[in-house]
Amino acid sequence: MEAAVRSTRRDDFRILEFSVQEDHIHTLVEAGAKSSLECGMKSLVARITKRVKKVLGVVRAKLWGDRYHRRDLTSPRQVRNALVYVLSNFKKHLRIEDGTPRIDLRSSAQWFRGWIQTRKLPEEPSPVEPPRTWLARVGWRKHGLIHPGEAPRAPR
Repeated sequence: MEAAVRSTRRDDFRILEFSVQEDHIHTLVEAGAKSSLECGMKSLVARITKRVKKVLGVVRAKLWGDRYHRRDLTSPRQVRNALVYVLSNFKKHLRIEDGTPRIDLRSSAQWFRGWIQTRKLPEEPSPVEPPRTWLARVGWRKHGLIHPGEAPRAPR
């Protein structure tokens, strides 16, 4: 996933954060236009598919059940909630609800710079790109940095 994210770089499309779950992935992206989003997501999906098929040693296999689900974020609170959702989603799937500060090593969380606690970053460069929009760069911080023990809220 990291290699696919690293190689999906365009001026009009950026992958800001990602996490790999058992049977799906989550991404937080910025795109200049709807067409940029569509092209960027197609590129990411193609790169992931190619790498997975190579690792599995298969030529024909359907990896994706459906297309991506898009949700436009328009407020600092929505962006912060989306960051928690993407970076800590593994807690929901593994039923981790004890508030223990953990980060998902199958995500971009280890490179994330918005944790409330200072963390030592990995030696290798981040696979994701820094955000350019105000909301994703600094706006979400209006509602506080993220504690590694936070988990996505359960649906109402």
